[in-house]
Amino acid sequence: MKIYRLFLCLAALQTAFAAEPLYPSLDGRVMCGYQGWFRTETDQSNAGWHHWVRKHNGKYTPTIDYLPDISEATSDELSPLPLHFKEGAVAKVFSSDNRATVNRHFKWMKQYGIDGVFVQRFPTSFYNRKSEPRPYRNSGDRVLGYCRDAAAANGRSCTLMFDLSGLGANAAEIVIKDWKHLTSSGIINFKTDTAWQYHQEHPLISIWGLGFNDKRKYNLAACEKLVDFFKTEGCSVLLGVPFYWRTLNKDTIRDKRLHDIIRKADIVHSWSVGRFKDSNGVKHVEKVWQEDSIWCLENKLTFMPVVFAGFSWGNLKGEPNSIPRRGGAFLWEQFIAAQHAGASCIYVAMFDEVDEGTQIFKIDNTPPEGEDFEFQSYGDLPSDHYLWLTGEATRLFRSGKPFPQKIPKR
Repeated sequence: MKIYRLFLCLAALQTAFAAEPLYPSLDGRVMCGYQGWFRTETDQSNAGWHHWVRKHNGKYTPTIDYLPDISEATSDELSPLPLHFKEGAVAKVFSSDNRATVNRHFKWMKQYGIDGVFVQRFPTSFYNRKSEPRPYRNSGDRVLGYCRDAAAANGRSCTLMFDLSGLGANAAEIVIKDWKHLTSSGIINFKTDTAWQYHQEHPLISIWGLGFNDKRKYNLAACEKLVDFFKTEGCSVLLGVPFYWRTLNKDTIRDKRLHDIIRKADIVHSWSVGRFKDSNGVKHVEKVWQEDSIWCLENKLTFMPVVFAGFSWGNLKGEPNSIPRRGGAFLWEQFIAAQHAGASCIYVAMFDEVDEGTQIFKIDNTPPEGEDFEFQSYGDLPSDHYLWLTGEATRLFRSGKPFPQKIPKR
């Protein structure tokens, strides 16, 4: 009997430790968005090419502006792009549906001092119009599991961001169904997911796409239903909203109900990518963020602004380097603005987003020349420059010390 009681005590103690979050708050943390949506014809998803190329009239063309650095990858992680390069050159890329690839990305986060990621999840890709799961959902589940495991193995945190883009009027029902699938299958288990990011002592979940005025098919009522649902699940909720959410202007619907829903959540995450492009734009952003931060403070919410390294979609939409990186100065200025605005945490968009050229991970600095397309590079800067710069900014931001106006020397 004594042994049995001892066993119960040890089991209870183990459960308590397992439930204790390693990352109880977003305060002081710099997190990245992680798309994880890249697929190839040879990976296990059987989904063909995703987010690398598109096919039109029987010909493939790239949808990305940068090629990833694959120098550390093994041959079984890679597939050659079905593109025509000059002098018969070949370019290979990875699939996100590969544990080794994902783990390498998290090792880079650990190496450079980046805190963790919001794993992006697009339910519109995983369910059909009848709300039935598509086979592709299995691949998305695996990628989320890889991120969960890699975060734990590398001392990083991760959480999930549901992106509502593309969903219809039943957006809330689809997301709730997907959540129940993830928790019932054990892909998400807060008692064992020691690397899961928490905030205010509750596991963090994100809902992105609330309040945009780009004619989305779901409404505010659906978004509010999701906030209420995740609150009953015991979660802290981050809401991804338009840049002008507070004034209900420009990219935002003119409906004050948006503010009522935001007040139900815990974190405001305003989307700034593409809303400005130079130093003068950053100055304007700082003023907006300062007022956003005050509003959040008055309403007992955490404000998490978005910073990004640059923007380019030359191969996707014919606009190469539409927001220049300026060697990292553009990103650094935004970190300064966020600190001046009083932000307690920051979101970097994105870790791996080569579609729109916002990525910070390592890229191929000497890409082969295409026959009728062109890839960008970081120029004379090392391929890991933006990983290093984000890590430097993370350490400085957490210290609370003022940022120098210029990028530090490496």
